Amino acid sequence: MEDHRALEPAEQAAAVMAAAGMPRMAARVMMALVAAPDGGYTAAQLGERLGVSAAAVSGAVRYLQQLHFIQRRSRPGDRRDRYELVHDTFYASVATNVPVYERMADYIDLIAVEHADDPRAHDRARELAGFFRFMAARMPQLIGEWQATRAEG
Repeated sequence: MEDHRALEPAEQAAAVMAAAGMPRMAARVMMALVAAPDGGYTAAQLGERLGVSAAAVSGAVRYLQQLHFIQRRSRPGDRRDRYELVHDTFYASVATNVPVYERMADYIDLIAVEHADDPRAHDRARELAGFFRFMAARMPQLIGEWQATRAEG
């Protein structure tokens, strides 16, 4: 059995992510990879760390790869792929969502137009569209601030 570190805080962080809407096993795999040693884990090692079968890990791994949160790496001479957290995964993910926020705002504006005769629905849609535009405008600035802070650090 490997020396897996930070088991409890990783499980607690995964529980927070699951409560926020991420699938539970994906959250557990992701936090296990945050706490992984250099070089990441194989599917079997992830299963050992989490107390589940390697097969149970496969769906979570697929999900996290689709989100570009983790990557699969191969090593010369080793048949087993290893999984690692993608460097800068969260802020890169947020940055790439800016066009999504803008598109959402445009569609929600159309909802507001369709509800011109219903002030509550109209105002609710306008406020949400405004929020998405605010997020689209601020995210690049926040990421720039984070990069500057990290460079100082």
